[in-house]
Amino acid sequence: MSALVSSSAAADDLARVVAQTCLCLAIQRASRAVGRCFDEAFRPLGLTNWQFSLLAMLSRPEPFTVTRLAEAMGMDRTTITSNLKPLERKRLVTVATDAQDRRVRRIVLSARGQEVLEQAARHWQQANAAVEARLGEVDPITLRMALDELAGA
Repeated sequence: MSALVSSSAAADDLARVVAQTCLCLAIQRASRAVGRCFDEAFRPLGLTNWQFSLLAMLSRPEPFTVTRLAEAMGMDRTTITSNLKPLERKRLVTVATDAQDRRVRRIVLSARGQEVLEQAARHWQQANAAVEARLGEVDPITLRMALDELAGA
C-alpha cells in the first residue's frame, strides 16, 4: 500500500512541476488560445488562422514552391498541401506546375485571394492588437524575437 501512495504522490508532484514549469505545455496552451482568438476573427470570412497565414505568405511577389512555403511556415510538405486544398477549392490560390521543372509546384495567390486577404488583414490587425493587449507588461517585440529564436528562424 505504501508503494502505491508514494507512487501516487510522486506522480502528483511531477504533474504539479510540469504544470508550473514546462515551456512546451505553456507554449502549446498559449498557442491554442491565440489560435482560437484569430480563428474567431477570421470566421466571418470563412478562413482559419492558418489559412490567413498561408495567404499572407503567398502575397509576396515571387511565387513559392510547396517546399519553400513549408520551410517558411515551419511545416512539412504534406501539411502544407492539405492546408492549401481548401484555399484552392475557394479559388483563393492556384497550384501550378513550374514551367522549367515539371516536378516543382508553384503556389500563386489569385485575384480573389488577394481581395480576401485585404479584408482579412483588417480582422488580423484587430485580433493581433487584442492579443498584444492581453500580454500586459510583456513586450510583444521581445516575445516575437524569443519565439522566432525557439523556432530557429
